[in-house]
Formats: sequence, C-alpha cells, structure tokens
Amino acid sequence: MALLDVARDNPLSNILFTVVLATLFLLHHFHQPGSQPAPTSSKPLPSIPPSDVIIGLRVYPIKSCRGFDVESARLLRTGLDLDRNWMFISTETREFLTIRSNSNMTLIRTAFYAETDMLNIFIHKNKIVEIPAHPTTEWLRSNAELRKAGIWGEQTDAWEYKASLTQPFSDFLNADVRLLYKGPTPRVLRGCGAPKLLGRTEATKFADMMPVLVVSMASIGELNERLVRAGEKEIEIERFRPNIIIRGSEPWNEDGWKTLRLSDGEGALELEVVSRCLRCQVPNVNPETADKHPRQPWDQLVKYRRIDPGFKFKPSFGMLCVPREEGLVELGMNFNVTATTNDHFFINPMK
Repeated sequence: MALLDVARDNPLSNILFTVVLATLFLLHHFHQPGSQPAPTSSKPLPSIPPSDVIIGLRVYPIKSCRGFDVESARLLRTGLDLDRNWMFISTETREFLTIRSNSNMTLIRTAFYAETDMLNIFIHKNKIVEIPAHPTTEWLRSNAELRKAGIWGEQTDAWEYKASLTQPFSDFLNADVRLLYKGPTPRVLRGCGAPKLLGRTEATKFADMMPVLVVSMASIGELNERLVRAGEKEIEIERFRPNIIIRGSEPWNEDGWKTLRLSDGEGALELEVVSRCLRCQVPNVNPETADKHPRQPWDQLVKYRRIDPGFKFKPSFGMLCVPREEGLVELGMNFNVTATTNDHFFINPMK
C-alpha cells in the first residue's frame, strides 16, 4: 500500500512503478508453463542449411492406419490432400482411436485411385470397402450422418459412415468402431499454431496438431547408427508417419528451422515451422507387422532428444509446419530454409 501511495503522490515514482509492473507481467507471462518464452536474442541464430530436395511424400488418409507414398500431392492449408481426412472412433466413448491403444490399426491399409477418385481400404491385403476420396455433400448425406466426436480434448463435427460399412473393421480390431470423415467446421489450430501466436487462423483435419510434418533422412540415419551400436535393428522413416521427407544436410539441423520454401523453378510455397514434433511410443510399432518393440526407438531418443523446453519429458523427431498458401508439391522440388530460430517452445494444445 505504501508503494501505491508514493506512486500517486509523485509523477516520477508513478512512471517507475508502471515500468516495474510491466516487467513483472512480461516475466510471468513468458515463463509460465505452456507459454512462449522470451526471445533469446543473445544467442546466435542457427545458420541457414544448404539447399535441399524433397525425396519423399507420404499421405495417411485414415488416422493411425497405413499410408502410402505419392509422387505429388496438392498442399492445402489443412495439409496434404487426403491426409488424415478420416479416423476411427470408439462407438462407446465417441473418442478417436490410434495405434497408441491398438497397434493393429497399422494393418489397415489404404490406396487412392486418381482415375476413379476412389479410396480403397484393406485389412492386410484384402479389400474391404471402396469409398469416394472426395465425397460430395450429397453423397455424405445419403451414406453418413453428421455427428460430433472427440479428438485430443475437443469435440468436432464429422460424417459418420453406416455401421454396416464399418463392421469388418470392428471385427478385426475386436472393438465396436465407426469410420468418420471430417465435417465442415474447421478444427482451428491450438498450441503453437493458435491464432494469437501464428498471426492468422488456420485449421487441420484429423492430424494430432498441425497440418504438415517434415523430417530429414540425415536425422534418422544418425538415430539408426545409435540403434545399431546398441545392438538393435535399423528402422524405416515410415515409423514417424511424415508427410514431407528431405535428404538433410546434417542430422538435427531442423531443430532451428523457422520458415521453409518449396520451389520448382516456376512457383514457390511457403510454410511456417511452428513446433518440434514431440514423440510418444508410436514409432516403436513396426508398421508391417503391428508388433511393438518394448524399448526402441523410444529409449534411444529419450537419451539425447529431450531438447524442447516446453515439454522436456518427450523426445523430438521432425518439425510441424503450417502452410501459408496452397499448391502442388512434388518429388524433386527444391527445399530451402529461409529463416531460423532459437525459440521453439512446445505449447500443449489441450490447455
């Protein structure tokens, strides 16, 4: 109370008092858990890596099910076309299902046929169902029901396919499940992609958090060296379920990426790198067999990749990105980092 009294009676004290309050506010805001930290301007920025090239593109139409390689894909604001447009839910809880709870989901495969614009869904190699890859609203109204479902602590609308279509998957997964297609209401990005941090409002379909995951072969190469030295087998990049794969100039330089440019000589697409991808134990699951390794690569990653100050328990692999515009992405496109940062700080999207 004495400080307030002095501030009221003395203009200079009033100014100083205001400055102190502002400083305390900033310190509290930038250092509370789940908030973006103050910029570390005293630390030199990471150098811009050499120009690279896109050597892989992968699409996963159904969340946590098997995806496939493509030579090109349309990059939408919500991610690669078809990527995570569908997901399975538990009929009992109406919550999304993933490999985390049922590793057999990776044995459900998908294939896209551009000439007919159809998506085929297989269990192992047996085709179970064929559905439109880009269903019209009229088709959905005739074959599905618009309902709500839960994903990472939020409710979103989705077209729920008929139980008769889903029954073979329920039998295979030994659970009563339904297949859903993302509804018309955008799933606005949260966490590091929230509008107040990104500076604009963007959305995604059924991806965990962000529209696009970019990974480097140089980094998985370094991880595999460590696994081999520990007496384990090498693993494939598919375990990390990426969208865009680059060759990589040196391991882990992606940790400092801030903005990216994909170009082919005629046009360019820009992406913002908003967060490291913090990992659970999904990469422990072999996508070919659904067998889950009891330790690797989780144990190896935990030893040296717990680097994000926002969530120090989980290791990082790959970078989560948000497109600035839409266009065609193809194998062989130039991949350039246009800006770097020291300030990546994971923010829990469920807060």
